[in-house]
Amino acid sequence: MKPQTQEKNAWKEWFAANGARFLLCARQWTRTLADAEDVLQEAFLRFWRHQRHLPGDPAALLITSIRRAALDHVRKETRRTRREQATLVLEGDPISWFEPAPNEHDHLLQEALEKLPDAQRQVVALKIWGELTFEEIGRQLDCSPNTAASRYRYALTRLRETLSTSHYE
Repeated sequence: MKPQTQEKNAWKEWFAANGARFLLCARQWTRTLADAEDVLQEAFLRFWRHQRHLPGDPAALLITSIRRAALDHVRKETRRTRREQATLVLEGDPISWFEPAPNEHDHLLQEALEKLPDAQRQVVALKIWGELTFEEIGRQLDCSPNTAASRYRYALTRLRETLSTSHYE
């Protein structure tokens, strides 16, 4: 058997034995399993092209490659989303083809949300639209779950106050 074929088979065996844990790792930095699979494939290809001949266990370097591929993926998706949003703007008004028509009171809610401090607005968004627990929110925002819960309570109180004094009723 040629040395190149032996090396290729050794990598296949190594990846078959370790691939699942790297997929779990990639999943921590991505939104979906499909994105994690794409990130893992990209990371492994990058690693294979540039660092496959390094001695020892390649796990740490491959995890670094996975993290970088995930960050690249997030950046690419963010740019794509911005481009899509920009194309949806027509004469200054955003048009959304896949969302229900706005409720007559939606602008009041949007204005009330914009009045919240950033920290409270972030918690509301992660809790309501992200459907995260306070523990998950705490990890995302680098604060304790209790702090996240407090910010959420304060935000809801401010929203109630703002909306009750507006023409919402």
